[in-house]
Amino acid sequence: MISFILRRILISIPTLLLVSLLVFGLLKLLPGDPAVALAGQEPDPQVIEALRVKYGLDQPVYIQYFKWLSGILQGDFGLSVRTRLPIGETILQRLPVTIQLSLQAMLIALLIGIPAGVLAAIKRGTPADYLVSLIGLGGLSIPSFWLGIMLILLFAVSLGWLPSGGYASLLQSPLDNLRFTLLPSIVLGTAAAAIVMRHTRSSMIAVLKQDYVRTARAKGLRERIVVTRHALRNGLIPVVTTSTLHLGELLSGAVLTEQVFGIPGFGKMIVDGVFSRDYAVVQAVVIVSAVMFMLLSLLADLAYVILSPRLRA
Repeated sequence: MISFILRRILISIPTLLLVSLLVFGLLKLLPGDPAVALAGQEPDPQVIEALRVKYGLDQPVYIQYFKWLSGILQGDFGLSVRTRLPIGETILQRLPVTIQLSLQAMLIALLIGIPAGVLAAIKRGTPADYLVSLIGLGGLSIPSFWLGIMLILLFAVSLGWLPSGGYASLLQSPLDNLRFTLLPSIVLGTAAAAIVMRHTRSSMIAVLKQDYVRTARAKGLRERIVVTRHALRNGLIPVVTTSTLHLGELLSGAVLTEQVFGIPGFGKMIVDGVFSRDYAVVQAVVIVSAVMFMLLSLLADLAYVILSPRLRA
């Protein structure tokens, strides 16, 4: 197991280097000059040149890249040209917000998607199957920003049960934090639940046709025991992959949802960085997102081994 983890980490190193090279190179190809954006409405050429020197924009691209990469390896993501604050500190403030939101959304998705998918597989071809599939299709089709606005109108404006936006720290006020994050978690969890449901249904249908499931039924075991103890464990393996990748997407920044609800998370950070041409922020967010994707992929592989004893060899 340890050797497997070490191999995966070694494979991830060149991947991260390639990602860093692509991100740095593509951002340099974008139109516009960050120094001009920082200089104000009527920029002075001398001010622009001073800003370029200050942030190293006057140096060759390859030197800028190696300086940026060496800083990242030392844990230094640089300074934001917009806020003048260390990017690493900003990430440490914003990332926990998105992590909490993403975990809540995935919890909602799993609690809804897995039972619904199992029910649809067991009742395949019945009205229950069609109803669950129809609801899942609706969850995939509804735009997240529209659903967020509708939930705000219903629960915040009409009923007044929940706030329409904002954020409260989990450590300072857990109850207020839950009130602020419940609606965006439902918005994100709705689409994720539909995806989890569809994959659970497809996987369970395939597993329920296996010989060992038929053998378990022939022994006279109850259908509930057959499904939960014999079929579900193997049927969850593709669901683990789907859930892990979708969690990685959420951690990369639920941009629209965070914008709609005014949540200061990872997604809003990258949006602000793009519009202000704060390339260092965008690069840092992408690198951190790539690292999180790789860690989640490693966790998914470990979950395979736990769920399926056949893979332990």
